[in-house]
Amino acid sequence: MTLVELQHILACGEDSRHQFKRDFNNIDALAAELVAFANSSGGYLLIGVDDSGAVSGLSGADVGRLNQMLSNAASQNVKPAINPLSSNVQTEHGLVMVVTVEQGLNRPYVDSHGRIWVKNGADKRRVTAREELQRLFQQAGLVYADAVPVAGSSAADIDAKALGEYFQRRFRQSPEQAGLETTRMLENLGLASGGTPNLAGLLLFGQAPQRLCPAFDIKAVAFPGTVLHDRHYLDSEDIDGNLLEQYRRSLAFIKRNLRHVQRQQGFNTLGQLEVPEDVFEELLVNALIHRDYFVSASIRLMIFADRIELISPGHLPDVLDTEKIRYGLSNRRNPTLTSHAVHILPYRGLGTGIPRAIDAWPKIELYDDRQGNQFKVVIHRPMEEKRSIQGLIKDQVGAKSGPSRDQAEASPPLPQEQLTLLSQMTGDHATPELMTFAGRSNRSKFRVQVLAPLLALGLVEMTIPDKPNSSKQRYRLTQAGRALQAEQSATDT
Repeated sequence: MTLVELQHILACGEDSRHQFKRDFNNIDALAAELVAFANSSGGYLLIGVDDSGAVSGLSGADVGRLNQMLSNAASQNVKPAINPLSSNVQTEHGLVMVVTVEQGLNRPYVDSHGRIWVKNGADKRRVTAREELQRLFQQAGLVYADAVPVAGSSAADIDAKALGEYFQRRFRQSPEQAGLETTRMLENLGLASGGTPNLAGLLLFGQAPQRLCPAFDIKAVAFPGTVLHDRHYLDSEDIDGNLLEQYRRSLAFIKRNLRHVQRQQGFNTLGQLEVPEDVFEELLVNALIHRDYFVSASIRLMIFADRIELISPGHLPDVLDTEKIRYGLSNRRNPTLTSHAVHILPYRGLGTGIPRAIDAWPKIELYDDRQGNQFKVVIHRPMEEKRSIQGLIKDQVGAKSGPSRDQAEASPPLPQEQLTLLSQMTGDHATPELMTFAGRSNRSKFRVQVLAPLLALGLVEMTIPDKPNSSKQRYRLTQAGRALQAEQSATDT
């Protein structure tokens, strides 16, 4: 380090990578600083500097004494031993000893008293919380959350039929042919230990995983506006079950709360999602597989008028940042889960999920919130201006055939029966109820002439979009539909 570089660091003050110390007379205090740097992102310990950044300086004798203390601390008072480097910078006020500590490869490191220290801003703190200790061991590859046996669980909590079907699909023989009962099959697949299913086994094949792991679900909410503290919401669902169920239900929640657009499709089609569906497939799977299961918290899925937020518990592992994962670098935080999920969920592995999502929809932002210990993905929705009924009709005509501006201006408003139907919709309605609103008695003609156009315009949506012909299918207004309803009401009054 040069004098100019030192002066720049001193001017900026202390932070997580730079610690100032006037002197050390206690080897345990020095060892604690070394442990904190090695357990975090590494950094520089500057000795001969006051907390304010003013150089107090060291003599040649001080440097000799500190080098001996550093050598002893690094080899005897830090476990496992580390290899810090020291250099001296001459200033007008004396020498400054610069100790460089790299991020450790064998974390967690402890001092001679068995204490674990990490950097906390410009200071250090002792780690005592169980979840944080587990995370340190996870980063060192000593333990993985998905491989930890779930206390209180047994083979009775596993859906034996689903497990058997998976086994046959993957290995091309039935469990009976292989001579395996459920417990042995779980053990052989690395999904149980000593007869107790681990977290991966429970999340993939559990009959009711949240009975034993209540925090490992998805909380989904759709808001009418752009703020989290909005008192009202359009839709909400606590999504539980195994990972495949959570994936399917979360995707359905997204599809029923986003707009559908035509994009050159026929007038009577439902249309495509405003943000490509592939984006959500990739990001949902990524959240379910790569979240930190040492953190007892739910994944949060929030839909706002201008964006969708997907928040996973646990920040990125130390070796990763948002730029690296944009280009496909990954870290298998849950290797057991990952090895099986590739055969169950639409997951390809290799760290390609986020790059594929960004390629399909570039309006995606990634936030690695280390302070809040979470990872957030923000998907920006297409901008939608407030439009009149005439405006929506012009958009629809343009999507169909790309008419001139004059042709679009001449487009007719919605028929009165459709306006009447929209004005009377207040919640989720079955087809017979909608037919009554529109004054129609022929179901087939109603669906083609009245309902399909409203679905295509994105004014009405299905509550079960994945099963258009379900007997439980209901219909409700979209955000655009509610805006038109309010506009119509204001016009009528």
